[in-house]
Amino acid sequence: MVTRQPTGRRALVGFCLLASLLPGLAVQANWDFARIIRLAEQRYGGLGIGRERLEQWSQLIEHGGGFDEAEQLRAVNGFFNQALRFTDDASTWQQLDYWATPLEALVKGAGDCEDYAIAKYLTLRQLGVPGEKLRITYVKALELDQAHMVLAWYATPTSEPLVLDNLIPDIRPASQRPDLLPVYAFNAEGVWLPGAGGNQRSGDSKTLSRWQDLLNKMRHEGFARTTGKEAP
Repeated sequence: MVTRQPTGRRALVGFCLLASLLPGLAVQANWDFARIIRLAEQRYGGLGIGRERLEQWSQLIEHGGGFDEAEQLRAVNGFFNQALRFTDDASTWQQLDYWATPLEALVKGAGDCEDYAIAKYLTLRQLGVPGEKLRITYVKALELDQAHMVLAWYATPTSEPLVLDNLIPDIRPASQRPDLLPVYAFNAEGVWLPGAGGNQRSGDSKTLSRWQDLLNKMRHEGFARTTGKEAP
């Protein structure tokens, strides 16, 4: 995530384009991490401590399916907040804005706010959390005066969400995060805008090359593919 605040129109277009591409990777228990790690070693060479992080991620997915949703939220939020250190894309990838796959972030041991949020989203979907409960949310971090990304979990579509964030390790209700100003959110079902009467769903979405690139990278990394409705 770049540190500048994106313009509202350009950022909204990006979100509208993004949601339809979320159905792209299978939500299933059979991500083959032995193959995934082998392919990563062929690409990167020795993974060092990155291999340990990938193995820990594999174990989280293997065992986390038996957790209730509250435990899954805590486990996934805590794992990525501890496994990744925050660095901007220019430092990590020598690019202004780069969307890393969870594997790329874990190999590096670093990521920016969008990498945390996307990795948490994909992991929770893989663990079986319904897509309608999760929204990747762009906010303005008021104390930092910059754009930021978090993951929100809704018990019901109209519930107050819980916020999974890399800035604050505790999972808190949105009402306890006055430092965050929602801009818009998305998941596989669509795009939402904040409104006086609550979140308002805003149209369908088409295509977004950056997200498609990320999904394609994950497929090349060895993650399963599906076009089913139950995909992330």
